[in-house]
Amino acid sequence: MPLIRKSSGSDAPPPGPDFEQACAGLRSDQLDERWRAARALAAFPQAAAVLSAAVGDESEARVREAMFTSLARIGGPDGVKALAPHIRSDDAAHRTGAMDALKALPEGLPTVMTGLLKDPDADVRLLACDLARELPAAQATALLSAVLDADTEVNVCAAAVDVLADIGLPEAVPSLRRCAERFPAEPFLAFAIRVAGDRIGAQAPPRG
Repeated sequence: MPLIRKSSGSDAPPPGPDFEQACAGLRSDQLDERWRAARALAAFPQAAAVLSAAVGDESEARVREAMFTSLARIGGPDGVKALAPHIRSDDAAHRTGAMDALKALPEGLPTVMTGLLKDPDADVRLLACDLARELPAAQATALLSAVLDADTEVNVCAAAVDVLADIGLPEAVPSLRRCAERFPAEPFLAFAIRVAGDRIGAQAPPRG
């Protein structure tokens, strides 16, 4: 879906009739009116919580996409925090919309990544590993190395290994080794860790 980020600033429109009218439009029975309201609220950073609450109840894909796009345009910590809970949705399209919007806001992801990677739901932690791809390599390496050292779910660790194989720095290698030791009965994970270690080693600059 087309996500265009718009950062908030001090010149953002204050709450007023337009804001209240758009909020009311989100509750309309008319699909087009809800869609227009969702798009209009992108101009109001204070609308993040309103949009987050509304998108959870929205059944029409077109309107839901407009809501996620507006949250991505709002951006900043408020936009990211409003989006993060939606990756817990049982609806695949809903999860995908939230993930796409979050990936459009890499600078705001650090505010939620630690919590997502420690979420009680292993599926959320797995998705959070994928979000780590959007972070700077050093930050992603540190976060995912912590996952390898602590997470008890082999699938979550495998997801972290997969990301590290693509963007990991040499600092991840000790955690990769410890992870292999923690799951000795998982040959597929051991193989993935070897591949990741080889890729990271190949990318590391030679020692002089």
